[in-house]
Amino acid sequence: MLRPRISPCLLVHKGGLVKTQGFASPKYVGDPINAVRIFNEKEVDEIVVVDIDASVAGREPDYDLVRRLAAECRMPLCYGGGVGRVEQFERLVGLGVEKVAVGAACVGNPELLARASEVVGSQSVVAVADVRRDRRSQAMSVFTHNGKNATTYTVADFARRMVDFGAGEILVNSIDRDGMMNGYDLDLVQAVRDAVNCPVTALGGAGSLADIEALIARFGTIGASAGSLFVFKGVYRAVLINYPKRVDRDRLVEAGLRRAGVLP
Repeated sequence: MLRPRISPCLLVHKGGLVKTQGFASPKYVGDPINAVRIFNEKEVDEIVVVDIDASVAGREPDYDLVRRLAAECRMPLCYGGGVGRVEQFERLVGLGVEKVAVGAACVGNPELLARASEVVGSQSVVAVADVRRDRRSQAMSVFTHNGKNATTYTVADFARRMVDFGAGEILVNSIDRDGMMNGYDLDLVQAVRDAVNCPVTALGGAGSLADIEALIARFGTIGASAGSLFVFKGVYRAVLINYPKRVDRDRLVEAGLRRAGVLP
């Protein structure tokens, strides 16, 4: 049986590890390489690293950073940021990246996903939906470039189209809940799960392990990613890399799967 994945999400800004709130006000929290080393010791399921500068600046991925990250990682690595050509997918996978995440580029050029999936396999192609809700209508629309540029896609339309073109996974990220630590937007995740039949990872809002359990309880096998939860500790948000021990993680996952009706 496939099990839910619990993955820290690390944001890289100007070479450092940062955390944001609502995709704004990046706060420096450390060195990304050191964070990966600590997460190695904690035996995380998977790690997601996103360079939040690359696409906005119109530059390529920082291949030297990716090379160093991949060399350190003892867990599957998903990288995003500045990816817009098939050759970049191929180069990143060649450096040791298991999954390549792409957002802005596939909005304007979904054919990129089809070509990339032919070269590296659809299992390595992740389409990223950064989603903001309209305050009045609550419509869930996809944005790009760190939430600055609106698209014409609803999240469901985006997910369907990207999978049709070759994406093997959808990473859905709530801009509104980014860094707020007030729980995942479960209805947003539901909209994606209803639209596609492929792995889905939720990001944005996790503030406790109970939030991850609630996500699993609703959706069963799903990816649960979080940033603030795994780099902050306590009400004052002291910087402390953390992750549940395997026994606690197994207990959390099993409790969620029982609530979902997947386990007896």
